[in-house]
Amino acid sequence: MTSESWKEFGELVVSVWSQGVQGVDFTKILIAFAIFVGFLFVRRLFAVFVLRRLARWAERTETEVDDKALECLDPPLRFVPVVMGFFFATEHLEATGLLETVFTNTSRSLVAFTLFWALYRLVEPFTDGLKAASKFFTDELIDWVGKALKAATVFIGAATVLEIWGIAVGPLIAGLGLFGVAVALGAQDLFKNLIAGIFVIGEQRFHKGDWIRVDGVVEGTVERIGFRTTKVRRFDKAPVYVPNTKLADNPLTNFSRMTHRRIKWLIGVEYRTSVDQLREIRNRIEAHLHGNDAFAKPDEVSTFVHIDHFGDSSINILLYCFTRSTVWGEWLQIKEDLACTIKDIVEGAGSGFAFPSRSLYVETLPDAPEIFPLHQQTPNQQEI
Repeated sequence: MTSESWKEFGELVVSVWSQGVQGVDFTKILIAFAIFVGFLFVRRLFAVFVLRRLARWAERTETEVDDKALECLDPPLRFVPVVMGFFFATEHLEATGLLETVFTNTSRSLVAFTLFWALYRLVEPFTDGLKAASKFFTDELIDWVGKALKAATVFIGAATVLEIWGIAVGPLIAGLGLFGVAVALGAQDLFKNLIAGIFVIGEQRFHKGDWIRVDGVVEGTVERIGFRTTKVRRFDKAPVYVPNTKLADNPLTNFSRMTHRRIKWLIGVEYRTSVDQLREIRNRIEAHLHGNDAFAKPDEVSTFVHIDHFGDSSINILLYCFTRSTVWGEWLQIKEDLACTIKDIVEGAGSGFAFPSRSLYVETLPDAPEIFPLHQQTPNQQEI
């Protein structure tokens, strides 16, 4: 190996180093990499000093909207130094031609991505603000608005990025028109359920947590109202996903909107109960209902305690009243206390509860069979 060979090798290394990648020498590439790493370090400082100070400032305000907004904007803000690092690093490379176009479009795409990412995350505090301030919209409708805004943000953001890379979105959508018509014809049920869901929310038939029943369809507690289906949790804890058209087209009972809860009993007492005892039982039960705050008063709802009719084995007293509480557990406790009180009243009046019974009187039996003798008599016994 001569000195000329070493010289040629050195010139080769310098040539490769200076030419680099797409005309960008390796020195600029290393400096650009260092710039990008430096901005990553700045990102940590930005998160420590700037974002923490903004969080402390938001804590001192009376409203919680700025706290939630800053919490949602935290990830996009942390990504800003990364975008800046990529931009300044690629600017230092001074690339030309295709590489320059790629770097420029990538930087613009990162900026657009960060902006729409921030808007997407701001939808949540915006909907929370609507829930706190609006008296005209239900929570379910506001949730739908939030989902629609998020979908629109994603769609517009994707279209913006495609436009940056020279892909025209308008002709693309027009080209998909015929395909969209075919899909629409095959997705009629989807759009029917979507429209039905809008009517269900607009009419406020039920809300999350309501106990509903649709005859022949489902009975349970509403957990989620979606675009196509509503999730109802049955009382055996099994989830049922009901198409919204079933809830919009069929009669629906919302038990959670009951103002009171009914108790309707027939109390059967023995036939030996005298008229005075019957009136005493009736009056004491009625006095108990009127004096107990657990029951609604007669001026609010219908309340009756009357001797109703003579049954097969009992004299029946009709008890018809309503409790103030509609909670199932509390209602059961009130019923239990009422049953114990009625038992004390009936027994205290000297009467008792009748149980189903039936008496059968037989005068004659037509075509009665001949009784078979147990012992056959002998001739001698007959003579004696």
